[in-house]
Amino acid sequence: MRPVLAVLFAGLVLASLVSCAQSQRAQGGGAQDTLVFGTAAVPKNFDPIFNDEGESFRPQHQMYETLIAYKPGTADLEPGLATSWTPSDAGKTWTFALRQGVKFQDGTPFDAAAVCANFDRWFNMRGAAAQSQMIYYGDIFEGFAHNEGDTQGQPLYKDCQAADPNTAVLHLNRFKGAFPAAFGLTSLSISSPTAMKQYNADQVTQSGDSFSYSAYANEHPTGTGPLKFGGFDRANNTITLLRNDDYWGDKAKMAKVIFKIIPDENARKQELRAGTIDGYDFPSPADLGSLRGDGFQVLARKPFNILYLGINQKNNPALKDLRVRQALAYGINRDALVRNKLPEGAVVPANVMPEAVAGYAPDAQAYPYDPAKAKALLAEAGASNLKLNFYYPTEVTRPYMPNPTDIFSVIAEDLRQIGVTVNPVPEPWNGGYKDDVQKLGKQDLHLLGWTGDYNDAGNFLGTFFGRPKAEFGFNTPALFDELTAADATADPAAHAAAYQQANRDIMSKYLPAIPLSSAPAFIVVTKSVQGLVPSPLTYEEYAPVSKNAAS
Repeated sequence: MRPVLAVLFAGLVLASLVSCAQSQRAQGGGAQDTLVFGTAAVPKNFDPIFNDEGESFRPQHQMYETLIAYKPGTADLEPGLATSWTPSDAGKTWTFALRQGVKFQDGTPFDAAAVCANFDRWFNMRGAAAQSQMIYYGDIFEGFAHNEGDTQGQPLYKDCQAADPNTAVLHLNRFKGAFPAAFGLTSLSISSPTAMKQYNADQVTQSGDSFSYSAYANEHPTGTGPLKFGGFDRANNTITLLRNDDYWGDKAKMAKVIFKIIPDENARKQELRAGTIDGYDFPSPADLGSLRGDGFQVLARKPFNILYLGINQKNNPALKDLRVRQALAYGINRDALVRNKLPEGAVVPANVMPEAVAGYAPDAQAYPYDPAKAKALLAEAGASNLKLNFYYPTEVTRPYMPNPTDIFSVIAEDLRQIGVTVNPVPEPWNGGYKDDVQKLGKQDLHLLGWTGDYNDAGNFLGTFFGRPKAEFGFNTPALFDELTAADATADPAAHAAAYQQANRDIMSKYLPAIPLSSAPAFIVVTKSVQGLVPSPLTYEEYAPVSKNAAS
């Protein structure tokens, strides 16, 4: 009887475990139904219009959708919430045929009225506190109805009309080369009008340099995407997204996707090896070989970014002299920097944008490493004893900047070798760095970069140098007009040619920033993770991701 009872008992235990596991999977509680991914920084909030960087866009891109989408793994366009888009009136009118049968995650129907409610909301935003945070909208639409914020241009947006429930018509005041690609920006995601009203989405307050956002932005983000908001546990630094079972398209394969915020890259690696996360972003370039050797999948994004040394001409009069800025360019051994501190496949670009973007000018003025020439230019400009405050970020890893402290150290030493005294100013990425550099312009030099959002040169050059900005501290109407004219050139070949000339002029006549690197960025995941497609835009989609039984 004892062997029989033992077999029966073992069977009961096994059945209980299977039943428990099935119950957990049904409730999204099992490991096979949950993907845990390690990320580098805390999102600012979850309302796309008030954000401008990848760690905020990562969860938003899963919860929201845009009128036009990007094909996975590329910057090519495909239908999103609009099944087609048609320009007319020389590109000043865009007609969107909308996908039918779509609902927001709160049950509100998606239709043309909802689309227009979003565009009208952005255009009519009141208050400097809100508008100063709407960086993408300001760059793309060049102004607001009331122009109370940082952007003071003539607005591009005119109006939006719901021709019928399934057709939205957007009217612009002039052509812009960013469209149609810019309609795919995560910042221009379509939110539920019901949820925005219920949770006071436009309630943004400012205290000094800090901003506070609404209940909608922090607790109730509501889009149409395949994953929906499940909460932000700030004590444990985890963002939980849940499968949207009412999604109009293919349902998410995982019941839960958890983004675990682990600012230190080495700590992310340790958690991967310990099995507490299924993957992480921005592995150290030095670790790629060992991670592959240990059986992990190392996935590469195609280079679509730029790392630059920004030069602020406002605070130190010497930096207004082009010869001084050129001396800094000659004085940095960019080839050695890329070879030793940037990921495999990184290159030194000829322009302040990656080579993959139409309008790149490979024949722009080059600045090969030449410390003797750098010293001579400084002496000629009377700036041989130059002292500069060099700001660089901490507590962050960016696709274009895997280890900011290491990169700063290399550049600072190169500058010391040509006689420049460097005062290092490290600041946390989400603890004042971006505000001090981009809004207040406290620095003389700074490290920053950009991962392209769509394939147009204006997304780089226009964003950086299209109008006066505190980051660079210069006001050069001739350059602003040149970039405006390039952006307004409709013919594709002439559009690219205009930006090529702008790139030549930027590198030879203005040099507001020194391009350092354009580099692939990497993601590392376990063998069990399937279906994660690296995006050059860092717009990875996690809904199609699954885990096989090997986990």
